[in-house]
Amino acid sequence: MENRSTFSQNRPEFSRELRRRVDDYFRRNNITPFGNWKIHVKAGVLLCSALVIYLFLIFDVLPLWGALVGTVLLGCTFASIGFNLMHEGAHGSYSKYKWLNEFMAFTLNVMGGNAAIWKQKHNNAHHTYTNVQGHDSDIDIEPWIRSNKGQKRRWYHRYQHIYGLFLYSFTYLVWVFRQDFSKYFTGKIAEAYSMRKLPPGEHLVFWLSKLLHFMIILVIPILMLGWKETLIGYIIFSLSVGFVLGIVFQLAHLVEETEFPVADAQGEISNEWTIHQLETTSNFSTRSKLMSCLLGGLNFQVEHHLFPKISHVHYPAVSRLVKEVCMEYNVRYNEQPTLYSALRSHLRYLRSVGNG
Repeated sequence: MENRSTFSQNRPEFSRELRRRVDDYFRRNNITPFGNWKIHVKAGVLLCSALVIYLFLIFDVLPLWGALVGTVLLGCTFASIGFNLMHEGAHGSYSKYKWLNEFMAFTLNVMGGNAAIWKQKHNNAHHTYTNVQGHDSDIDIEPWIRSNKGQKRRWYHRYQHIYGLFLYSFTYLVWVFRQDFSKYFTGKIAEAYSMRKLPPGEHLVFWLSKLLHFMIILVIPILMLGWKETLIGYIIFSLSVGFVLGIVFQLAHLVEETEFPVADAQGEISNEWTIHQLETTSNFSTRSKLMSCLLGGLNFQVEHHLFPKISHVHYPAVSRLVKEVCMEYNVRYNEQPTLYSALRSHLRYLRSVGNG
């Protein structure tokens, strides 16, 4: 039976002040919270890059080493399209035009997922109940990874900090071949979070876009290259996508600083929603412009969770405001200085949870 939790209203003044300063920033600078010309240029570069690499691969014009490198690059480009274009489009922050947001969100369908299910899973469940067991399916990576102490511990979890990074490589395969279908047929996002019924048109989109994806990524390459070459290429490609996706998403919520709140007997989570997001989310490598560009600002996860309708191009400025308000109200702000330090923290966290 579905039993969604609620949030306490213990510190509303913090949320009001944070929202006021961010709103004032956009008003004073006369800018919108949506993406600007930079994100449109990035979209063109990423989409054209994916198409060119794909054509080079299926027409077999590269030497073996070039094909291997190209396959990995295609996987990384798919991941970057997901971070920059699909993610922003699904949140409605890419553009002020709804049709353009929907177009960018639909890139997920071409890449093998489903934007309608993603919005319910990510925008609604994950962003509302971040790190809450039974509500947030992003932390439900059992049985192989124990993501928090609210999950059953198995003997092999003591080694999850060793094999975890390897398993993340299968994120994309599991997503495309199992998770979407599981949610589609069961109607469940997580144990305590049911999926809203899809309208008839979305059922058609679900099946046709899955077919389109498999045509592009498997059928056409098999016809052009043969099934052995395609199978090897697809495995390398999918593991590349999965590794990048898995690492980036885990560093945001499964590190030593983040918490996994549990609701009380009345179903209430102890903190107000804004503070809950700050407790369960962490930034990493925010000084790297290259990292921000490639990851679509997902290294600024704190700002993204607080303001998911704001495009990542504004996160550096918004981050300064968030830090100021957190300092004034004595609220913790989680951040790792580099990708390496965040990765180390994640592995230490996996070891701690796996052993106790």
